Amino acid sequence: MSTKKRILFIANEMSPYLELTEFAETINKLAVLSNDNNMEVRCIMPKFGVINERRHKLHEVVRLSGINVTIDNDDYPLVIKVASLPNARLQVYFLDNEDFFKRKSIFTDDDNKWFDDNGLRTVLFCKGALETVKKFGWPPDIIHCSGWMTGLIPMYLKTVYKKEPVFSHCKVVFSIGENTFKEKMGTDFPKLMMISESVTKKEQEVYKDNNNTAMFRGGATYADAISFGAEKIDKKLVDEFSKVKGKKVLKFDAESDLTDYLQLYTDLAQ
Repeated sequence: MSTKKRILFIANEMSPYLELTEFAETINKLAVLSNDNNMEVRCIMPKFGVINERRHKLHEVVRLSGINVTIDNDDYPLVIKVASLPNARLQVYFLDNEDFFKRKSIFTDDDNKWFDDNGLRTVLFCKGALETVKKFGWPPDIIHCSGWMTGLIPMYLKTVYKKEPVFSHCKVVFSIGENTFKEKMGTDFPKLMMISESVTKKEQEVYKDNNNTAMFRGGATYADAISFGAEKIDKKLVDEFSKVKGKKVLKFDAESDLTDYLQLYTDLAQ
């Protein structure tokens, strides 16, 4: 039986597939660095329509077909695709859905208008990522979430999925990044995020501002460790999470060789 620690990166961006902020490149480097340091690594991200399947050699994973994600009594099918990260022997899995991820723009339309269904797309990605891991049957020791779109995952792991065997021993790292949108997640977002009775109004409270900052705040609140993934971060979040009792915190360091993340993963996985 392998003694390698397993680390799963869940992100809404990652080089070379999608680069919205500088942390996309950091996630790429962290995945490669972890892989080179005897960790077993997998990555999950949305298959946005701007990602070129031919160029990046994506193909459907037939054994993972048939995943349906239920949200507010509606079922949404997922197609799981995979590619090998260039110059590294590790796999990146992409969650695809015809209605929500296929469009040729990411979070806004051609007129730069925020998509009304971004809240639903976020819940679909967060729940879909965790359902995909269940389908893997691959229990991670560490889950590193980055990007505001992953902000619900730490909360779901501490509530809805806390008794799932595949997640029973995992620790969560959440990276707070720079704010990239000013819009609200939508008036229906609190209802949509209630994917189970385990998600109560108490669990939702931290997301109540329904915006970019709230998504980062929620992820950091429920994570076991926090990192700051950008220089320009909402000051409220910096003040709130720079020192949190009982949690390891990595401050942003533009000159870092990222080995501090490796140490963090090792410490959490003990």
